[in-house]
Amino acid sequence: MTTLREEIRSWLREHLDGEFSHARGLGGPGREHEGHEVRLAWERLLGEAGWTCLGWPKEYGGRDATLEEQVAFHEEYALAQAPARVGHIGEGLIGPTVLEYGTEEQKRRFLPPIQRGEELWCQGYSEPDAGSDLAGVQTRAVLSGDEWVITGQKVWTSLAHVADWCFVIARTEPGSQRHRGLSYLLVPMDQPGVEIRPIVQMTGTSEFNEVFFDGARTAAANVLGAPGDGWRVAMATLGYERGASTLGQQIGFQREFAKVVETARRTGASEDPVLRDRLVRSWLELRIMRLNALRTMSSLSAGEPGPEVSIGKLYWSEWHRRLGELAQAVQGREGLVADGPPYDLNDLQRLFLFSRADTIYAGSSEIQRNIIAERTLGLPR
Repeated sequence: MTTLREEIRSWLREHLDGEFSHARGLGGPGREHEGHEVRLAWERLLGEAGWTCLGWPKEYGGRDATLEEQVAFHEEYALAQAPARVGHIGEGLIGPTVLEYGTEEQKRRFLPPIQRGEELWCQGYSEPDAGSDLAGVQTRAVLSGDEWVITGQKVWTSLAHVADWCFVIARTEPGSQRHRGLSYLLVPMDQPGVEIRPIVQMTGTSEFNEVFFDGARTAAANVLGAPGDGWRVAMATLGYERGASTLGQQIGFQREFAKVVETARRTGASEDPVLRDRLVRSWLELRIMRLNALRTMSSLSAGEPGPEVSIGKLYWSEWHRRLGELAQAVQGREGLVADGPPYDLNDLQRLFLFSRADTIYAGSSEIQRNIIAERTLGLPR
């Protein structure tokens, strides 16, 4: 493992100190607008060098890397302050789902462009009346000849404005309700019948969107799993969303926490006993987060992600939101004023605003608690 980490560090150092030095630190939550083109070029360089999709089988462009090796890469990547990945939805969500549920033809078609960084993906789950309650989706798809015809609306669709494809949960059985009658469709974005409208966030940026499907089409073969079995496939994708990359995410959290502590010392907030207690508690909870993630990783290595991954999502999102509130508190009055016109936020202000969404997106805290209660603890509905 030491040799692998040294190989990763050496490669990242060579390229981030060289031609991609200007890409270091670009992107991330609330900053996805930064350097898209250079980050896309970086994604393709990663693919060319074999540093994408490490856990995939070699026949589909991966390295057959163990879970421990994947964790090592994500941690070293974060420590190097490499740019935020533009292909993470493809690699982390749809890719593993295609490997699990796709036909051989689908694997050959969709996996190589993800590995090479040539096709970007977005996730068509949430709707205006079906956010955390995914079983309430009303987007519909009808099979017409050799194509699915899709009508409906998705919302909060991250990176839809730069995506080539979208995996869409749609109701394909008329009259069906809740979890039944849903299908998991792979839909090209660049076509008539697909309209994308950016949504301006509190941070002043627009990394997610509304997506309207008005007679959009995709091939009949572009259904993942059996028609009507979309719920099972969709739940598998959510499990993959909380895989090995979460340990790399925590490196970023450590960096944010260090910035909060540095600011507290500069402003004198660290002398306040209440704020000092909150800082210590945040540090302890960050360590607990890592230990819990490592425990979850060991269970993931045994097979498909289970409901226990909801514990990790609930924990980190609640912790990160509290860190955002602490970031504002240690700034004092300066945290209430933008650095310049029209709306230039500093890192801690952006942390506070963006982290408000952490307990909502990718499954709200209320839904995660229900999943833990019902599917992990076996409590009644």
